[in-house]
Amino acid sequence: MPAPLIRSNLRAMTPNPTNTHMNRTAWCAVSAMFALNGALYGIWASRIPAVAQTHALDKADLGWLLLLLAAGAITAFPLAGRLADRRGAAPVTLTIAVAYTVMLVAIGFAPSVALLAVALFCFGVTHGAMDVTMNAWAGEAEHHIGRAVMSSFHAMFSLGAGLGAATGFAAEHWGIGTGPHFAAVGTVTALLTLWIARIRWQSPRHATTTDAPLFSLPKGPLVAVGLIAFCTSMGEGAMVDWSALLIIETTTQTPAKAALGYTTFSVAMVITRLLGDQATRLMGPVATARVAGLVATAGTLCAVLSGSFAMTLTGFCLMGVGYAVIVPLAFSRAASDPNLPPGTAIASVATLGYGGLLLGPPIIGFVAHASDLRTGFGVLALLAVLIVVLAPAVRRSRA
Repeated sequence: MPAPLIRSNLRAMTPNPTNTHMNRTAWCAVSAMFALNGALYGIWASRIPAVAQTHALDKADLGWLLLLLAAGAITAFPLAGRLADRRGAAPVTLTIAVAYTVMLVAIGFAPSVALLAVALFCFGVTHGAMDVTMNAWAGEAEHHIGRAVMSSFHAMFSLGAGLGAATGFAAEHWGIGTGPHFAAVGTVTALLTLWIARIRWQSPRHATTTDAPLFSLPKGPLVAVGLIAFCTSMGEGAMVDWSALLIIETTTQTPAKAALGYTTFSVAMVITRLLGDQATRLMGPVATARVAGLVATAGTLCAVLSGSFAMTLTGFCLMGVGYAVIVPLAFSRAASDPNLPPGTAIASVATLGYGGLLLGPPIIGFVAHASDLRTGFGVLALLAVLIVVLAPAVRRSRA
């Protein structure tokens, strides 16, 4: 039976109950791409220590290589946005997904540090490019379905990342090398998700000007949307690198127990993203963003001021709840921008948002060095308040 042809409708967010099967098919296809993106990245992240050991990398070497990966992603954002606008988000996403899988396998089998650096840069390019194009496709699907579903797509990314990381734990336990692990799990995951996403989706195409700057930050109303994404991503980046150390310094727990901090944060994010679309439908995007910012503020203050292990974990849980829906709301707003085509708009917001992910950990470190880690984390509370102030920016403007 041939895959159904679905034309996306970007004109109105009106429920379409008569096309329930088509809506479910569209949701499954886009969700599969988010899950694949997260899974491939989770597979890589889970084996970073193994890759470092294989190539005898010290912390400085690994830091430079990770910076190359990030540089590849940032380089790809505007290019992917233009390509999605010109060629259609859906077919471009599917093509990039294949290249993304190949780059993961290349990392696993890289025979030298030089080739590893090339593979990591290209892995970053494909990861960043897919991030933009799949969100553009998600915006099309959301408009086609006629109700908020962006948060559920991002939940699939988080779920995929967790499952991908779990395969890394299993591979380490069974002594499987990075090459065979990346090739086997990456290929099976890609084939499965590409099969689920095999619908013939007809993405709209948008003309883009050739004289536009290659790298562009958000302009006009999208500046506030980008700042909201920046504040959220900065908090997420800080949680990855500093949450365990904050627990150790403020509650005198062991490193093993301190690892529960980021786990609590991550689980809270996944669950909230699964429920986030329902909150958006009930309260609207602006009220949802305001409540999320307030919850993130309360969580940060709880983690910083308590000094209790249980209360710190509670604070991290609240931070996960608060941050979970913000980036989906920002990308949904960008996809509906009336002045820019979806790919370009999402790319500009992603660039600023990814900047927060990169700058968050070092900024917290600099502040902590000048004072202490509590004060460094306190910066996140101020940024969460800024999310509350800028919440009206996520109101969808396309009629």
